[in-house]
Amino acid sequence: VQRFLGPLLCLWALLLPAGGGAAARGLDVASYRERVRAMFYHAYEHYLESAFPYDELRPLTCDGQDTWGSFSLTLIDALDTLLILGNVSEFQRVVNVLQDGVDFDIDVNASVFETNIRVVGGLLSAHLLSRKAGVEVEAGWPCSGPLLRMAEEAARKLLPAFQTPTGMPYGTVNLLHGVNPGETPVTCTAGIGTFIVEFATLSHLTGDPVFEDVARKALKALWKNRSDIGLVGNHIDVITAKWVAQDAGIGAGVDSYFEYLVKGAILLQDKELMSMFLEYNKAIKNYTKFDDWYLWVQMYKGTVSMPVFQSLEAYWPGLQSLIGDVDNAMRTFLNYYTVWKQFGGLPEFYNIPQGYTVDKREGYPLRPELIESAMYLYRATRDPTLLELGRDAVESIEKISKVDCGFATIKDLRDHRLDNRMESFFLAETIKYLYLLFDPDNFMHNDGSDFDVVVTPYGECVLNAGGYIFNTEAHPIDPAALHCCRKRKEEQWEVEDLMREFYSRKKTKKFTLKRAPDHDEGENAKDSKDASSEKRNSKKSSHSLLSCPSQSFNSKLAVLGQVFLDNT
Repeated sequence: VQRFLGPLLCLWALLLPAGGGAAARGLDVASYRERVRAMFYHAYEHYLESAFPYDELRPLTCDGQDTWGSFSLTLIDALDTLLILGNVSEFQRVVNVLQDGVDFDIDVNASVFETNIRVVGGLLSAHLLSRKAGVEVEAGWPCSGPLLRMAEEAARKLLPAFQTPTGMPYGTVNLLHGVNPGETPVTCTAGIGTFIVEFATLSHLTGDPVFEDVARKALKALWKNRSDIGLVGNHIDVITAKWVAQDAGIGAGVDSYFEYLVKGAILLQDKELMSMFLEYNKAIKNYTKFDDWYLWVQMYKGTVSMPVFQSLEAYWPGLQSLIGDVDNAMRTFLNYYTVWKQFGGLPEFYNIPQGYTVDKREGYPLRPELIESAMYLYRATRDPTLLELGRDAVESIEKISKVDCGFATIKDLRDHRLDNRMESFFLAETIKYLYLLFDPDNFMHNDGSDFDVVVTPYGECVLNAGGYIFNTEAHPIDPAALHCCRKRKEEQWEVEDLMREFYSRKKTKKFTLKRAPDHDEGENAKDSKDASSEKRNSKKSSHSLLSCPSQSFNSKLAVLGQVFLDNT
């Protein structure tokens, strides 16, 4: 238990109020925050004017294009960012637009991975934030609602991809017909292991265990097929479980698998997921880490295959901070920051020995990962160097990427040539993390001192107390919400036990119905099938919702949405 809980304590540090280190270096945080806000609206308004209802804006030609499935994707991805910036009226308007205009019953081949993180994740986050945004929610929220139903509908369209002998999903699915007969069985590791955050949230809110079940099965299949030295490759055949690309690293094709082991562990209080990540972390340090850089190695031998840094790897220091490894995180972050300073952005590939870009990988599509790590690390350390990265990012993106109709992908950091694309993650992630870096008082940084008590059909529920888990598209999930929609089942078990006791006329334990029973450590979406009588009869705390001393660790997270030290 100590091994599992100890690393998570850093999440508490991330929620602490920011210090005054920025003032010591003369950086005007409020000014940069407003510049980031202006960047958002410059991009967002031009998307609405020139590209909606297409997925993305093409900023050089001031028009739009569909990229990931014709979902008005930028609108979904930007929705929770609107609320983080404080724009409740536009949030409410967009919710209505999405309900009326988005249809998933279409003959489109969609990426299972991208649809999950952007569409399902974006809709779930917006659903859970709806009440805070002033939306008139329906009775039963957060266990029901139009955005939740949309998220569930989108996720169900992805389920046919998981129907493989291994449980690992195909990479692409047709939203109308399922998996195409000729679909390639080769999927990247991240495309298999990046579902537990969204799918477990869906299962807990809807009561349908199928989503969490398939996500867990896919995670465990990857774990089962790791090499003898503890590494996973880049691409695998989901039918035969044979590794097709055997390069092991922390970057493209693998990245969010590791991220979701940690975030899934925190979200679900799951020791097994954290244990899996910590074992991977040992192998990663042993075989891929050199002078605080992480290289690519052969997954079976551990020999270096690519001595490169990929921009997608820049999420790693933020992930390290979540497990409490802040010192190593800062050292690696500073390595990556030197690359940013060299080019005014992170090239997709950077040759570490040569200290320069890799041919045909010189671009920077306005990715968020280094800014994401800066945000996490600043919450943990208040080191002003991290704000300086934010400042540099604002200056670089505005100088190089800003055009009349938005912000354009940088095709080549060497000569600042641009490409005619603005990916939806620019508004979902890059802008959001920049804004949160410069906004220490944002409700996303809540330390638990402020919260909402919501009455649901299952009892009272405490929400919006902080501890948000960001999915890999930066859509925040309130972990407390996962415990709002479970009481009915437990009450039914208690009633069954009471009736059994009554009819047997045996003097056994005395059971009482509680308004908000605690959730035992083994609870997950399989409870409906696997829960034993012993679990159903487990003790319930007699303390009120807001008193924590005698509650289990899981319940403390459920009550206040943040991590507490369990001294029991």
